[in-house]
Amino acid sequence: MNDPTTNKKILAMLAGMYPDAASELDFSDAYQTLVATMLAAQSTDKQVNKVTPQVFRDFPTVAAMAGTTPEILFPYVKSCGFASKATNIVNACRKIVAEFDGKVPDTLEGLTSLPGVGRKTANVVLANAFGIPAMAVDTHVFRVSNRLGLAEANTVEKTEQQLMEAIPKKDWIIAHHWLIWHGRRVCHARRPACLGCALYALCPWEGRPSLNDKNTP
Repeated sequence: MNDPTTNKKILAMLAGMYPDAASELDFSDAYQTLVATMLAAQSTDKQVNKVTPQVFRDFPTVAAMAGTTPEILFPYVKSCGFASKATNIVNACRKIVAEFDGKVPDTLEGLTSLPGVGRKTANVVLANAFGIPAMAVDTHVFRVSNRLGLAEANTVEKTEQQLMEAIPKKDWIIAHHWLIWHGRRVCHARRPACLGCALYALCPWEGRPSLNDKNTP
């Protein structure tokens, strides 16, 4: 892992590269944040944003979603993946109505008690819906943070812990978005654009190409 000075430089550069970084999912409240994030697992934000307007028009509240069935919801969201997503969303909303007075819980424990909600989804909701500092580690954050040396871990859980140690708590939410944006725009899983990356000189990743390799994109 990097030393604190290098981490500070990397974070400052990411901030400069992505001053407008934010979630690319469309939502307006905690309920919508939860549903959109659950749909985004193993899907894309672009695809989720195509289906959620109709979902939120027909099921505008937790209570409305709790009152439907997975079979009714699934045709709305089938382009985002498995039928289990519809089942989990409906059952999560039913549990929110039954055990949380119809309000999306604002704690990690409460959120992860809902069907289909793991730590990553819970942390996204905490950060984006409630403004509570949390470090959500998705595939982009996992890949980019380990390549950049902000973490050195082989699991999501260890990466989350190391990032919380390497990044000031006040920056956890925005740093999550910086890392995602960098992963989507530059540090791709396959064929990352290393030679055009502003962080090249600070990046310790052994898989990066040499500056002398003119044939590497």
